[in-house]
Amino acid sequence: MSGEHITNDTVETQNLEGELHSLKNSSRKQRVDINILLNNVRIAQKKEKMESTIFFGLIAAVIVITGLIISV
Repeated sequence: MSGEHITNDTVETQNLEGELHSLKNSSRKQRVDINILLNNVRIAQKKEKMESTIFFGLIAAVIVITGLIISV
């Protein structure tokens, strides 16, 4: 990876709100901010947890409704 060079003169980044920004690549090296990467991972995990909670909630609701219909 040390032998590879970035030849693109613009870099697109995405902030936490999902907006794309274009940055001009200057002669200095681009650095990676670990806090931004960790925030992106935390947001993805939070979204995944919410989706699984909703999914299991819907399954529980279907089971309860089916049980009520069968008992009547």
